Amino acid sequence: MAKEVKRIAVTGGAGNIAYNLLFRIAAGALLGKEQPIALHIMEIPKVVDALEGVKMELEDCTFSLLKEIRIGCDPMEMFRGVDYALLVGGKPRGPGMERKDLLYENGKIFVEQGYALNAMASPDCKVLVVANPCNTSCLIAMHHAPNLPRKNFHAMTHLDQNRAIGQLMVKTGAHPLEISNMIIWGNHSPTQVPDWSHVKIGRKPITDIIADKAWLDGDFITTVQERGAAIIAARGKSSAASAANAALDGIRNLVIPTRPGDWFSSGVCSDGNPYGIEENLIFSMPCRSNGDGNYEVVPGLEWSQSVKEKIKITEQELIEERELVKDLLVVS
Repeated sequence: MAKEVKRIAVTGGAGNIAYNLLFRIAAGALLGKEQPIALHIMEIPKVVDALEGVKMELEDCTFSLLKEIRIGCDPMEMFRGVDYALLVGGKPRGPGMERKDLLYENGKIFVEQGYALNAMASPDCKVLVVANPCNTSCLIAMHHAPNLPRKNFHAMTHLDQNRAIGQLMVKTGAHPLEISNMIIWGNHSPTQVPDWSHVKIGRKPITDIIADKAWLDGDFITTVQERGAAIIAARGKSSAASAANAALDGIRNLVIPTRPGDWFSSGVCSDGNPYGIEENLIFSMPCRSNGDGNYEVVPGLEWSQSVKEKIKITEQELIEERELVKDLLVVS
């Protein structure tokens, strides 16, 4: 029996991240090699014409799973019936722009997109926010989509987890599948908390493999926290291929069962969390899924005093971000 087509919306469709993402989705890297899909690709009006070229290239690849391509700039049309929404598009931070300015400018985008998702998306649509500042942008979208479960909203912190695992691979030579139980707590910002304390490498505690605790507590953490800025400094552009790859991971984490004993990091709604984080935030935590699209936050993990102090800082930053956009959280 043929599978029902799954509809996937991608915003910012003419940008670098989307260009690295769309062709992999169409090839089956998101939902599997047997799942037919339709792509709804959205852009802002002034660059929407560029989507014609993207559409032509997708057609020229002759992907067998890709049954339909829709392009446009109206979120009410582009989000109609979608099962997954990857919100990639947002304004970049310009010269002299304060973080609070970026929060507010991008926040207005997510008011509109949240409203459209609420009105038009599938009732169980899964939403992954990639555009920065992704945690608070996700919070805004979630507030304006009360018809969708709050647990269906995610901010992409798997990129930070991948960056952390990448550093451990370079340090140890381990295969990525040998590295488990890495956690990113909090905000996708320099205050994020890369927590290595539960990591296992080849089923051994990380400190059995890496004896240099000063590196783990120092350069390892700062490298992960500052990786995005380092990439911009090196290539003159922000992360694109690695961000697209992490966006795929962010959805696959929900549709593929989590490896036994492992977890994944995602920015999720903090309501009812087991760690005492203030509610009504989008806060990165360790999660696991049985592959049905849902997840649970992994409970009962201990924090060292250092991790506890860092988590309070990233929590406070998210509280302050929420306060800066509080008028955008009011649903009319």
